[in-house]
Amino acid sequence: MFTNKSLLVTGGTGSFGNAVMRRFLESDLREVRIFSRDEKKQDEMRKKYQNPKLKFYIGDVRDHNSVLNVMRGVDLVFHAAALKQVPSCEFHPMEAVKTNVLGTENVLEAAVLCGVERVICLSTDKAVYPINAMGISKAMMEKVVVAKSRVSSSTVIVATRYGNVMASRGSVIPLFVDQIRAGQPITITDPNMTRFMMTLDDAVDLVIFAFQNGRPGEIFVQKAPAATIATLARSLTVLLGVPEHPINVIGTRHGEKLYEALLSREEVVAAEDLGDYFRVPPDLRDLNYSKFVEEGEVELSDAVEYTSHNTVRLDEKGMQSLLMKLRFMQATARGEHVEPEE
Repeated sequence: MFTNKSLLVTGGTGSFGNAVMRRFLESDLREVRIFSRDEKKQDEMRKKYQNPKLKFYIGDVRDHNSVLNVMRGVDLVFHAAALKQVPSCEFHPMEAVKTNVLGTENVLEAAVLCGVERVICLSTDKAVYPINAMGISKAMMEKVVVAKSRVSSSTVIVATRYGNVMASRGSVIPLFVDQIRAGQPITITDPNMTRFMMTLDDAVDLVIFAFQNGRPGEIFVQKAPAATIATLARSLTVLLGVPEHPINVIGTRHGEKLYEALLSREEVVAAEDLGDYFRVPPDLRDLNYSKFVEEGEVELSDAVEYTSHNTVRLDEKGMQSLLMKLRFMQATARGEHVEPEE
């Protein structure tokens, strides 16, 4: 699939974009195009990798013309550009709409116009039963993916949905590590709050699986373990040799859920279990769907969504083992000061 092809990564200077780019640089791709607004990070990447396969394009997914410019000659697209910080999206919801919804429309429209073979769009567990602006915008992004896939005959458009990517930039693990190093109490919102846990490598595996197996409008979800925030915090204190480090409970923040869902109950009923992954088919009902209203679906009555409360739950030992798979934590445990996963 990848031999002698050109791959475009939108948001390619972010944590996810960087990880995907690194993995694909080792493949037989002819070219990897990095598309983002951040010229400083692009310059840093250029100097760091010095790889002739890498091509850099300044632009914004909000700008259709800049997207169209970078899309010409591309075979495959990984769309990771997004506003993803819950608080900033909450205070500036229209900015989330412009990037996450309208930006996705621009990417998909340009991909179809340019005859791109496959597009993988990155979504999040916060899009399932969304309660904050970021999750709502990502849920709308998924609807755009499905709608666009209905009318695209040649470009295969697929989405991947993932939970927390451990030690990515802006995530809670680097924050807890910084608090421990500064001698400050770890601040957690609710000790019983659960979150899915997956490594950056797991997340990239999901993207590659979707590239290889996706059909139009499908959403792929990787099965993932979960842990309470208290388990995560205590595991970090043990790994860093300060098991008695204080932990302060500050209360749930606005827009936070007690647990996250990767599949709604409607999706659980329809999903295909592929072992390590779930394949969620698109809802292909048109406007003439009266039978779904008049007859209903018996299976939904007993269905239960797939959440961080009912998936495999990690104890402290399991959490510590997973943490030590991270390059960030390996370096931190050695006493090195490293940046979060890029």
